Amino acid sequence: MKAFVSWSGGKETSLACYRAIQDQGNKVVYLLNMVSEDGKHSRSHGLDPRLLRAQAHALGIPIIQKKTTWESYERVFKKTVSELKKEGVKIGIFGDIGLREHRDWIERVGREIGIKPSLPLWKEDRGKLLEDFIQAGFGAIVVATKADLLGREWLGRRIDEEFLEDLKRVSDIDLCGEKGEYHTFVYDGPIFKRPVRFTTGRKVFKDRHWFLEIIPERDTK
Repeated sequence: MKAFVSWSGGKETSLACYRAIQDQGNKVVYLLNMVSEDGKHSRSHGLDPRLLRAQAHALGIPIIQKKTTWESYERVFKKTVSELKKEGVKIGIFGDIGLREHRDWIERVGREIGIKPSLPLWKEDRGKLLEDFIQAGFGAIVVATKADLLGREWLGRRIDEEFLEDLKRVSDIDLCGEKGEYHTFVYDGPIFKRPVRFTTGRKVFKDRHWFLEIIPERDTK
């Protein structure tokens, strides 16, 4: 069936997309990404929207980016997905793992607009998910951390077996960072037609978080 992926640019949304295609046989025809009202960062992970467009270009899947405030998020999301329904899209793919309030929102919105939600990662063991992500051949780096949990030295680290083992030694951490402990940017993997080319910049401290500046080498509009 035709599906869209609620796209953050990170590891869970990428793994969910992979499983939706590989295991469920869905045809992902759009990525959907909500951005700030000034268009400068994504609502999910705070990434530069150009990076997400570069991902979509490397994936060969069109991306829809909609500007919204947090207050108008649901209304804009519903309107956009309702338009996708007219093109035969029947399923929405989401990368959530265990936050019940997120799933409740997804299922309610799905019922209200007539879209079937799919959560391919739901309630799976966090360590196993990271291992599956790594073994599938995805390439990703850490681009943001909560400063009181993970310091600036974690920025730019590749998501690999060494990363996973080091993370297991940190207390009070969800291994997949589902509570916002860290965010990632995926630049390559089995669903990519080619890697995303990018450069890294400064490590910036803001609002109790560390952020790594990353810039795509080419913007695709």
